[in-house]
Amino acid sequence: MIAIIDYDAGNLRSVEKALASLGEENVITRDPNEILRADKVILPGVGAFGDAMGKLHQYHLADVIREVADKGTPFLGICLGLQLLFESSEESPGVEGLGICKGQILRIPDCAGLKIPHMGWNSLNFDHSGRLFAGIPEESYVYFVHSYYLKAADPSIVTASTHYSVDIHASVEQGNVFACQFHPEKSSQVGLAILKNFVNL
Repeated sequence: MIAIIDYDAGNLRSVEKALASLGEENVITRDPNEILRADKVILPGVGAFGDAMGKLHQYHLADVIREVADKGTPFLGICLGLQLLFESSEESPGVEGLGICKGQILRIPDCAGLKIPHMGWNSLNFDHSGRLFAGIPEESYVYFVHSYYLKAADPSIVTASTHYSVDIHASVEQGNVFACQFHPEKSSQVGLAILKNFVNL
């Protein structure tokens, strides 16, 4: 069973549908016991960093997520779910992230001819071998929607990057913790293959 964490951050149903299309049993939940019992856990999300951290604390999920990470359950953060795993974001000064991974979330710099938020398809460069990308060709295109990007403190955890005004750390793997700034559930067959790799861990 795969638990999709519900903290009012949207984008849950598209993840649920993508997993169902792969034949994977999943549940949308904010029940700590259900999340801790799950074989795998996904934290999707769109919206503001500060609001999302507030909801995680309101629903007593921040410590649950840290416990999932500590006990070795495969965990996948998607979009805002990636950003929340890190220490802080320029979007919400003074708000602490989960701090499971080290790094900062920064605003994408303005650049002539580029719109922010970054919405659209960009290709991935593979910085390091990543289990999420097994069997997936480099330069594959995936779908992004974001105004803020990750700069990881430890480059060795970065498995994929892209460029949009600035070099963006697009995916990380740290032990049992995986995260994508892009939306695999909206990235056609490449995205489904990434989710399948996570399911098969």
